[in-house]
Amino acid sequence: MDHTASLSAPPRHTRRIVLTGLAILGMASALFVVRGPLLMSAPRCMAGRWHGCFDTFNGVVLMTLVALPPAALVAWALARRRRAAGVTSAWRMSLAEVGMVHGTVPFLWMTMMPGAGAGTVPARVSLVPLRDLVTMGPLGIVGNLLIFAALGFFAPMRFAASASVPRILALGAGCSVLVETAQYVLRLDRVSSVDDVLVNAAGAVLAALASRRWWRSTAEATSDRPRSVPAG
Repeated sequence: MDHTASLSAPPRHTRRIVLTGLAILGMASALFVVRGPLLMSAPRCMAGRWHGCFDTFNGVVLMTLVALPPAALVAWALARRRRAAGVTSAWRMSLAEVGMVHGTVPFLWMTMMPGAGAGTVPARVSLVPLRDLVTMGPLGIVGNLLIFAALGFFAPMRFAASASVPRILALGAGCSVLVETAQYVLRLDRVSSVDDVLVNAAGAVLAALASRRWWRSTAEATSDRPRSVPAG
């Protein structure tokens, strides 16, 4: 009976191999789709030119991919230092810190890029919920979902205080409100919309749910710790 059950259920390492293979296949497919625009931006980025590289979406995506090896090296160095100091979950903490930065900063950079009429056209605000979703289109909705996805995915793994869906929702919404306010104040020729806040916060929550298996146990262990009672 035990032998049959073990054969019917795939081993854990097999599932990990399958998931890793699917992730690699997905990344390779995405790179194949965007290879043309990235190659167009490559000469300007490699030459260190601001125009055509750091002020375009393609250039920022390319530099994000180029920064992956240094980011992995930083995560390895942090994890090694923590393991030497005897810190538990050293790898998880280090990957979460690097992942939050590397996965959020490029999207914030693209969000804060000024439009053609920056500084000249008046600031625009849209406070009617769900009105701008139609004009966003599928690409705009996906982009807004990804802005704080890395933050929602990694923040609960790193900070036990944020390890709950309502707190991640509040974190994503608060960060999005700051971004929309900055766009309005700086007059970047972008519409500061309440729908952007809703979609950005939803992206953070969806990412947090995707990583829930890694941060739920840590949050439960923290909540079960006995609290010290002050001597009266």
